[in-house]
Amino acid sequence: MIRVLLVDDQPLIRSGFRALLALEDDIEVVAEAADGEEGLELAREHLPDIALMDIQMPVVDGIEATRRIAADPALSGVHVVILTNYGMDEYVFDALRAGAAGFLVKDIVPDDFLHAVRVAARGDALLSPSITRKLIDRYVSQPLEADAEAGLEELTGREREAVALVARGLSNDEIADRMVISPMTAKTHVNRAMTKLHARDRAQLVVLAYESGLVTPRAS
Repeated sequence: MIRVLLVDDQPLIRSGFRALLALEDDIEVVAEAADGEEGLELAREHLPDIALMDIQMPVVDGIEATRRIAADPALSGVHVVILTNYGMDEYVFDALRAGAAGFLVKDIVPDDFLHAVRVAARGDALLSPSITRKLIDRYVSQPLEADAEAGLEELTGREREAVALVARGLSNDEIADRMVISPMTAKTHVNRAMTKLHARDRAQLVVLAYESGLVTPRAS
């Protein structure tokens, strides 16, 4: 059972997501919050698998709430998925840096939304094509950071290949198919790369792939 916490200051948005999730046998909404501070309290109380987090909220906004969740060892199993209306650049990058596992635009179709919740619960990065495009545009226009470039040198060839595929939005199963290896081996390559690059999760691995130049617009 995938346990979900809804954090959004708009009751209508929360009720819509709750109604949709309630139809699924493998997903349970364990709590709702109207601001980031309440969301933090409920995350500690219920330890959900997924926190669907709005960005702009009163008291504590979604980015700060995400940062606090990511910094709390007791909440290491909580994957924060940011809900956004527009995928605005400054919020996207701030939330990724804060530790968000991915992003969903609120006008996503129901089937894609349900699929995204399951993907995030598995620990895969969740970035919509429009937001991935913004990542590409942002990071390839900047000079490489020394730390990112140095970290990349520690990866094996297969690990580099796996990271590049993660940055293109592929799941472990899809990476396994592309590399002609087992899903477990694909997961191992990804996990070792995350450890070597000090990435908290797959979303941060995506950022590092673009920062280091491993993935470029042509390659994506």
